[in-house]
Amino acid sequence: MYVYISILAYFVVLFLTLRDIRIFRRTRLVSYRKGAMKGIISSFVMLFGVIITSLNPELGLLVVFIGLYINRKGQREVVFKQANVIDRLLGKTDI
Repeated sequence: MYVYISILAYFVVLFLTLRDIRIFRRTRLVSYRKGAMKGIISSFVMLFGVIITSLNPELGLLVVFIGLYINRKGQREVVFKQANVIDRLLGKTDI
């Protein structure tokens, strides 16, 4: 069960990182570039945590949570003005 939780968290971070990369390529805003870089680093840490979770669930989940902490993004510029939920989820921008 713990392995599934850590794998789900890993894929969520990967999805959000790819979304940040897509928004950065469209807008060239620095905050999304920094978010994508943090996402890449945190996904590496979380992948290490997923591997550890199969051996020691408590330690593995701790490493996954550390990766989630690294992934916090901070303040961003407004790129969605009239986009619906699906467009925001896929990273389509109004700019």
